[in-house]
Amino acid sequence: MKRNPLIKRTPTCLLAVVLTALGAATTGQAAAPALQGQVVVRPLTPQEIKDYNLTGAQGASGLATVGRGQPAYLEALVNINVPPAGITNVTWALTYKPVLSTATLMPSPLGAGVPTYKMADRVVSQVAGRTVLRPDVEGQYTVTVTIQTASSGTTNVTQTITAGTYLGINKCALCHSGGIGAPDKVTSWSKTPHATMFTEGINGIKSDHYSKNCISCHTVGYDTNTNAVNGGFDDVAALLGWTFPAVLTNSNWAAVPAKLQNVANIQCENCHGAGSQHAYALGDTNLISVNFGAGDCAQCHDSKPNHVKNAEWNNSRHAIVTRTPSGPSRVNCVRCHTAPGFAGFINHDTTTNTVYEAITCQACHDPHDASNPHQLRAGYDNTLPDGTTVTNAGSGGFCMNCHRSRNGEANANVANYQQGKPTWINGSSFGPHDNPAGDMLMGVNAITYGKDIPSSAHRYAVTNTCVGCHMQPVASTDPAFTKAGGHTFRMSYDVVAGGVTNTVDMVGVCAQCHGQIASFDMPRGDYNGDGIIEGVQTEVQHLLDQLSALLPNANGVVDGKVKTSLSVKTNWATAHLNGAYNWQFVSYDRSKGVHNAPYAVGLLKASIADLTGDANNDSLPDAWQIQYFGSATNPNAAPNATPAGDGVPNWLKYSLGLDPKVPGLVIPGGVVWANGKDLVNPPISPGDTNAVVIYTAAEVAFNTELGKTYQIESVSSVSDGWKKVGDPIPGTGTPLSYVTPTRPGAQQFYRVVTLTP
Repeated sequence: MKRNPLIKRTPTCLLAVVLTALGAATTGQAAAPALQGQVVVRPLTPQEIKDYNLTGAQGASGLATVGRGQPAYLEALVNINVPPAGITNVTWALTYKPVLSTATLMPSPLGAGVPTYKMADRVVSQVAGRTVLRPDVEGQYTVTVTIQTASSGTTNVTQTITAGTYLGINKCALCHSGGIGAPDKVTSWSKTPHATMFTEGINGIKSDHYSKNCISCHTVGYDTNTNAVNGGFDDVAALLGWTFPAVLTNSNWAAVPAKLQNVANIQCENCHGAGSQHAYALGDTNLISVNFGAGDCAQCHDSKPNHVKNAEWNNSRHAIVTRTPSGPSRVNCVRCHTAPGFAGFINHDTTTNTVYEAITCQACHDPHDASNPHQLRAGYDNTLPDGTTVTNAGSGGFCMNCHRSRNGEANANVANYQQGKPTWINGSSFGPHDNPAGDMLMGVNAITYGKDIPSSAHRYAVTNTCVGCHMQPVASTDPAFTKAGGHTFRMSYDVVAGGVTNTVDMVGVCAQCHGQIASFDMPRGDYNGDGIIEGVQTEVQHLLDQLSALLPNANGVVDGKVKTSLSVKTNWATAHLNGAYNWQFVSYDRSKGVHNAPYAVGLLKASIADLTGDANNDSLPDAWQIQYFGSATNPNAAPNATPAGDGVPNWLKYSLGLDPKVPGLVIPGGVVWANGKDLVNPPISPGDTNAVVIYTAAEVAFNTELGKTYQIESVSSVSDGWKKVGDPIPGTGTPLSYVTPTRPGAQQFYRVVTLTP
């Protein structure tokens, strides 16, 4: 047995050191995960009460301000990476309460099978313990929890709960109607659907089946639990003897007593909590809740099958948006990565709230203002980073506030990046950032090389653009119900059957124009020019792969390998930076051509052409075609043309470095060239002239000597016998090339045997 000369002996002493180090690494223990303890007030929605069989449990908004007698469900959360068995003790204590209070902490009705409410918390946290506080008098309560673990330490965390009574809109309006310094919220709120929901319901305007079962969500503080006597609608109605009208008619609202009207409809305290402590303290903001959590809305909007917006949102990416771009150091990121950050950006707040909260209902919808459709925080028109003003996107224009390039105009981004200049307000990062879907849909803000690259008709044909597809309605009988469309914003969903997960694309909205299709990856054309028409997403992925192979790797070397990510450097050539920008633009869009196939394909082809000199986008360099055929548009220069008459196309001869006008010797199963290219591999041993190189599955090249003959043999399986390919070939003293036909999916092995003269 011959030893590979490239394998060196390792000194015994060094080997011992290596093994010792490996042993140390194997037996050493990783650092314990950080505890990351916190205590939160958990919402409890109508749908959860049903799903988890919590019949009789009082619902909750998750606010830290509650009505007297209403529950605050408290949860202690710790890092999800802490082993559950390592949580050794969780101790709750009510460390402060009002003087006359006899309230105590009680066991939570939420069992171990009930997860924490926020989807974003479920990704990073686990429930260590639970308790419930039901305040019995007005005032503030402080709850402290001590969490002890075996290896992640111990922590004490607290939560303050404010208990109050409900005062109604008349009291809120004293300060919040403008004129005394407090923000005017009542004037704009009075024009929202919330402000008249109960009014129009009992007057028969909303529907003909409005009933007393509806009013728990359409009035203030409605809670019939005997402990919850706190000035809510049910309490005032009982005092006044008011009952729900037997007939829905337009005079019912006028007949409601004024004191009851004061706590009717969906008001400030529905979303901010019982306001007596806040009001009596002359507006102390520590005694009222301002909450961007989805649970605040879910106390009413989470009850299937009719109220499903929260159920849909729970399955969205918005619900679990990453925490990384939040916190004090990410003030310029939160405008798109957190709910309060986006609200502040739209409202032009001078002080940016950088606290993390997922992209919840309140991020996009303003509870106080109906100036824009659907109570969105902004209108539909938008100006993209390159200065393009979008006025034809319908409600999808609102989405483009975030789903767009962050880093300005494309060419300026490349130029500034090369010079180390800022490319956006917070730094000099390269590329279009995470999701330039708005730019892609509109067909703007990429590197076009001065060409007019066409766009699809989606931006005109799809009503409301983004919303028209991503928020398509889904019937309650559809398997996709709450999994796709609506406020999930998803265009596909997973179906698990027999342990196998299949992804189903929501193609119904596409069928209006494209007919009956099975998936978004529908065949449209041979975009990458390989002679096979595949699905549009597959074709675009092939072009992405082709472009990435022309770009440098992390070491700055163009290695010809397909890349799934790029490590762009300022010292890259401009051509490479331009190509990298377009690769990121199409890749980060994530639709792989569905948003705008002509633009995506055109950009990728333009970049490939720029890097290969292939201006006519036929996959062959123009210089090579001109060298042999005088023009890149000569029919004989086409990739699939065989001008030498030997059946081997130009694209294969180009890839093998062969003269396309010189015919080879046709033999069974392939073609042999006597003018094969020189072998670049060094001889196996000095003086060796019989080296054989298998370049690809399509070519075998070998050196020859005069006076010797060679036999090419092949086998489809190593267990089969070798078969001759053609007749013996006389040696010429120069390299020979044997080119096989390309057979997708076929397996074939080759060898060259030197025959004894």
